[in-house]
Amino acid sequence: MNESIKAVHLAHTDGARADVTAFDSGATARAAAFHRSLPDYEPTPLADLRRLSTGLGLGRLAVKDESKRFGLNAFKGLGASYAVACYLAQYLGLSEGEMTYENLQKPAYREQLRKVTLVTATDGNHGRGIAWAAKIFGVFAHVFMPKGSSTERLANIRGLGAEASFTTYNYDDTVRHAANLAKEKGWVLVQDTAFDGYTEIPLRIMQGYTTLAHEAVEQYGEPPTHIFLQAGVGSLPAAITGYFAAHYGENRPVITIVEPNRADCIYRTAAASDGERHIVTGEINSIMAGLSCGEPNPIAWEILKDYADHFVSVPEWVAAKGMRILGNPLDDDPRVVSGESGAVTTGLVAELMQNRSLDYLRDRIGLGKDARILCISTEGDTDRTNYRRVVWDGLYPSF
Repeated sequence: MNESIKAVHLAHTDGARADVTAFDSGATARAAAFHRSLPDYEPTPLADLRRLSTGLGLGRLAVKDESKRFGLNAFKGLGASYAVACYLAQYLGLSEGEMTYENLQKPAYREQLRKVTLVTATDGNHGRGIAWAAKIFGVFAHVFMPKGSSTERLANIRGLGAEASFTTYNYDDTVRHAANLAKEKGWVLVQDTAFDGYTEIPLRIMQGYTTLAHEAVEQYGEPPTHIFLQAGVGSLPAAITGYFAAHYGENRPVITIVEPNRADCIYRTAAASDGERHIVTGEINSIMAGLSCGEPNPIAWEILKDYADHFVSVPEWVAAKGMRILGNPLDDDPRVVSGESGAVTTGLVAELMQNRSLDYLRDRIGLGKDARILCISTEGDTDRTNYRRVVWDGLYPSF
């Protein structure tokens, strides 16, 4: 595959746009309030990379470090816990106001919840979040992983008490496998992508993700001018984009979506701009395992096409560059241990500011000395062997 940095810009007209009320202040406040009820909750740090931003010629570059989330080394526990809690509250007949961690621990409820079994497909982080949510709420979970997934990630899921195994399918077919089992066995599918007849739980997952946006806004102190967001099926970037669209309207930051060349279904959909979702088929082999998805979430795409501005597809080495930059900070900048999917946005920002052949894209996005950038490191070293191969051994050099 001939890999390169490719980009497309979507101009937004004044016509009708996707409804983002699911991410307004009321909806996101409910998600944040639920997360605050969890015993291990605390906001994850915002790493202010002042030396790096100065060196790159930017006004500010800050990275939200989701490796510190709930001890799970990734952000996915936010969506998993909120969606599972919403389902369990509905199952028990509880109101939204009664949906707290403490309430769901009551013995009478715990006994009823023993009848619930969750199922999901994952490359690792989402499944770990589901396994953790199942553990804290006292339900069972089955987790299926695509072929070629990390054995370390599998072990982490099993370590939380879930049944977990590899399939012989790619990610998208593993999702279908989990959905079929849910129908056959009466399990509850908790998946972060939507399809016909399955939208409520994916939307709840997306609402759960907005807690990190709420934290980041408070920590940043002033609205960022630019946000770079990585995409797999698109649920995280759509949730964050929806949050900023609902809260800031036309004054929202410039939003850039980033994907690996090898799984750039959202970039392809944006580039085609023909009203259809474009799918990457076959075996997808990217170090950015969390982004190795071939089919866009239709809920997510409706938001992204109307509110995101730029869509960029990048080679593997861009993620590797980001990992090395964040893991080896300049001077007194904080260190961020960021995995392959987590670091790709920082890698792209650095490349845009350093590579003169990309000046056209830098200028189109509007990066310069007044730009205040927010990136989200969505995971830490969730596959430590591969992390060291990249950061220690120089896998996927960027020169």
